[in-house]
Amino acid sequence: MPKAAKKLQLRTGPDNIGNLRGARRCWQLQTAKARFSEVFTLARTEGPQLITRRGNEGVIMVPVEQFDRLLVRSRQPESLVQFFRESPLVGVHLDLERDKDPGRDIKL
Repeated sequence: MPKAAKKLQLRTGPDNIGNLRGARRCWQLQTAKARFSEVFTLARTEGPQLITRRGNEGVIMVPVEQFDRLLVRSRQPESLVQFFRESPLVGVHLDLERDKDPGRDIKL
């Protein structure tokens, strides 16, 4: 098994799909079926694997942890109140007290 490469950040778009076309990242469907265990292992260790049919884009195999992160990021809160309630900063104390500076003296 090859050494683990840098993990790709999965973003949609043709430019990022092109990154997967390198060696060990792009598979024809029939090859992926025959070597499914290897494709699975590479998706877990090296990052997303592109599986194509007849040269057209098909699907991308990603580890379940990465898929879960994508789902969480894509979910939009229903309201601003819900957004703040679910914020990772809930419970953090912020000092919002302002300085009582009266300003500067001006001669009239």
